[in-house]
This record gives sequence, structure tokens and C-alpha cells, in this order.
Amino acid sequence: MTITSPVDSAPEVARPEAPKRISFNPRQSGIYVAFALIVVLFSILTGGALLEPQNISNLIVQNSYVLILAIGMILIIIAGHIDLSAGSVVALTGAISAVLMVNLHVAWPLALLITLLAGAAIGAWQGYWVAYFGLPAFIVTLAGMLIFRALTLTVLGNQGIGPFPDAVRTLANGFTGGYLGNIGLGPLGGADLVSLLIGIAVIAGAIMSQSRKRAARQRYLQEVDPLPMFVLKIAAAALVVLFVVVQLARYKNLPWVLILLSVLVIGYSVVTTRAVFGRHIYAIGGNLQAATLSGVKVKAVTFWIFVNMGVLASLAGIIVAGRLNQAGPTAGTMFELDAIAAAFIGGAAVQGGVGKVIGAITGGLIMGVINNGMSLIGAPTESVNLVKGFVLLAAVAYDVWTKRRAR
Repeated sequence: MTITSPVDSAPEVARPEAPKRISFNPRQSGIYVAFALIVVLFSILTGGALLEPQNISNLIVQNSYVLILAIGMILIIIAGHIDLSAGSVVALTGAISAVLMVNLHVAWPLALLITLLAGAAIGAWQGYWVAYFGLPAFIVTLAGMLIFRALTLTVLGNQGIGPFPDAVRTLANGFTGGYLGNIGLGPLGGADLVSLLIGIAVIAGAIMSQSRKRAARQRYLQEVDPLPMFVLKIAAAALVVLFVVVQLARYKNLPWVLILLSVLVIGYSVVTTRAVFGRHIYAIGGNLQAATLSGVKVKAVTFWIFVNMGVLASLAGIIVAGRLNQAGPTAGTMFELDAIAAAFIGGAAVQGGVGKVIGAITGGLIMGVINNGMSLIGAPTESVNLVKGFVLLAAVAYDVWTKRRAR
């Protein structure tokens, strides 16, 4: 016969759950807060000119190439590498597209395909030396920066080639048409209905995606934001998107390059967060030895992220050449530094293993807002570079500081 003590037989009293606190991850959310503050600051300094419909449209179109390069650069940085040749690849592939379309009169769809394949071949060349031969990416891409710039001068004969076909110029500078006409927005005037419907569809898709993500975390008993805070964050993001879409719809509707960029952001966000390939990139950058022992094909993954960088650089090269309506020998100068700065400002870690596509896009927009805002207030070039340099330094210092606090 077992004797049970009164203490053992007493029913357990359920402890009240601690109230959920509003979570704020400074490494993940700090960049968005900083972006909002920078926009507010320059909106005040420019008397609201920063947020005018035409200026927002110009801001997106003028920085599209940096944002495209930033998508490829963030993957390389997450894996623990760097690419210093992106600007030269932009120039070379832009030159190739110009020779094909202008000099050889190749149909523009075929010329674009050949140009993208050329970018893939350039990326494969660099990826081989880094992944399979074992050379540091810094050295390989530094050499590539010089080699591809020299090839650009050779292909162009040290002169510009243009003009480009209308379709290519439309991709770089054009806008969607007003298919259903404008609707009244009261004091804001009229805006294209199709653009507004696209914006609403994007917002609805984001709400559904975030809601499913929150529900999945709850099923696995992971911590989530309280419902009021979750709704507040979604509402704030939706208002920002809707504001931008309304302003664009009031000007000339949505830029085609914005639609292309949106497709790239969504696609690469899915790859990095849900695909096995994306998880392998984070694993390599987080701990190379552990990734190797876990069966990750490190060499293959490294090779393909450089191929991807070459393709995106060639796409940026086409857009830059189409926007200028000419492929020039100096195109792409310093573009790689803008893309690298966008990645690090957007939350990428110097050691690798950390970073998001949307963070790199935000970092690129921060650089664009600084350039645009200081131009609107008449600041000289040296002041713009000074501010951008301090912003980059502050972003990396902030990353190091948050890591030390987490230890």
C-alpha cells in the first residue's frame, strides 16, 4: 500500500500567465524606425517636397538599379562574401546590350536574354574562383572590377552607344497606363484606379501572409506580438504602402521598374525565408564548418549566389542604359559601394549569416532619400557623401553594439 503525502496529492494550482509585453527587436526593427525618422526629417527640411508625387516617382526610378543590386549583394554578404565588381558588370552588360540592339540590330527580347546570359557567365566565372578554386571573394571581385571595366571600354570603343529601343526605355523610365481612368480623391485630386487596386491587392496579400505567419508561430507555441500591437504594425505598413501608391497614381501611375522590383523582392524573400537554398545561404554565413558537416553543398551554393549576382547586375545594367538611353564607358561607377552600403545599413552583419532582402531594400531607400533630400535643399556633393558615410558607419556600429548587448 502506497502512502501519499498531502503535499503530493494536492492539486497543482495554475499560475497566471505573465502579460505579454510589446516586443521590439532593435536589430530587426531599428532600421525601419530610422528610415521613418529620416523621411520625416527631410520632409520638414524640404517643406514637404520630398513626398510630392513626382519626387516619390523620381526617387524610385532613380534608385532602382541600386535596389536590384542590393538584392543580389545581400545574399552574397549573408554567405560571408563580398562583390566589388558589380558596378563594372553593370557597365559591361549595358555595353553588350547596346552593341546587340543598336549596332547589330538584334531584336530587343533576344538581346535582353543574351545580356542576362552574359551576366550569368560573368557570375559563373567569379563563382568558380571563389567556390571551387578557393580564392577570397574580395580578391576575385576586385580583379573582376578592373577586368570588366577594361572590357567595357573595349566593347564600346571608349564611346557611348545609343539610342535604345522604345521597349527598353519604357522598362527603365515608363509607367503603367490608366486603363480604367482616374477617380476623385477629394483634395488630393484624381488618381488612376488600376494603380489603386494594385496597391490594395498588395496590402491584402501582405495582411494574409503576416496573419498566416502569426498563426503558425502560435501553433508551435512561439512568442508573438499581442493582437493590438500586431494590428497596429500591419495598419502602419498598410498606410505607408497606400500613401506611396496614391502619390504615384496621382503622378504618372506605377513605374514599370517598380513592378519589376516588387516581383524580385517577393520572389527573393520567399527564397530566403522558405526555400532550402535560402536556409543553406544563412547556414554557410552563420557557421561554415557546421554547414559543411551538416551536408550543405557549400561550393555549389557559393557558386550559384555569384551567378545570381551576375544576372541581377546585368538586369541593372539594362535598366541604367535604358534610362540614360545610352551605354557609356563610365556607367556603373561606384554602384557596388552603394549596393554594399544598402545591405549593411539594412541590417546585414559583417561576419555573415544575418540579413533580409526587405532590409537591403530599406537600406537602399535610406541612401536614396538622403541623396534626394539633400539635393532638394541644395547641399553640395561633399556634404551628401559625408552624411552617407556617417550613416553607414553608424549602421555597422549599431550592429556591433546590439551583438555585444545580446551576449
